[in-house]
Amino acid sequence: MSDAEDDGMEKNVRRAVGISALRKIGRIVAEESRADAEKAAALRWFMCYGWLVLLGAALLLAYLLGVF
Repeated sequence: MSDAEDDGMEKNVRRAVGISALRKIGRIVAEESRADAEKAAALRWFMCYGWLVLLGAALLLAYLLGVF
């Protein structure tokens, strides 16, 4: 093979490796974004309904302690 063909082959290999690396990075970023979205949804739920859970726990504790 000539040097021109070797350079072309090396360029194609580098391009393929680069594309593969970018795809892997894209999958990692997508997974982290999904995990962040799940955490945000859980935090929103807790902010909306957490006070009800806390109130229920306080009432249960008061009942068990004989306040009611």
